Amino acid sequence: MIEITIPGVGELSISHLVSDVNGTIAVDGILLPGVVEAYEKLSGQVDIHLLTADTHGKQKELDRQLSLEAVRIPRGAEAQAKADYVRQLHGGVAAMGQGANDAGMLEAADVGICIVSPEGTAVGTLIKADLIVPDILAGLELLLKPVRLTASLRR
Repeated sequence: MIEITIPGVGELSISHLVSDVNGTIAVDGILLPGVVEAYEKLSGQVDIHLLTADTHGKQKELDRQLSLEAVRIPRGAEAQAKADYVRQLHGGVAAMGQGANDAGMLEAADVGICIVSPEGTAVGTLIKADLIVPDILAGLELLLKPVRLTASLRR
């Protein structure tokens, strides 16, 4: 669990990291450099959940590389399924994504982090996020160095 004190907001305990896959941690079905190592560092602190419709059909290999098993979201109702997934988790949730179908997931999370992606970043998702970061590693660093969240979210 990651404990954070945010002045003007209060105490926040993050137990879960929920992340989109394609466009967020992978581009064209290939993991971005540094993601495996960052997830390994975070795995002892939070439960990591990957949500995907497996757009590129490569999720099985990504699961193997990450030593995780992504939750497959049915195509056609991804936005609702992702938001519902976040809402059913117990404990604090940080969510990361960049596509239009990630907006509700970021809004439902205790901390929604929008990733600027080479695949594009949906404007509606930017609006629903608490923070916007230039790439997935910057987003993961917020959890590895939570004082950054304190600095960015204080009121």
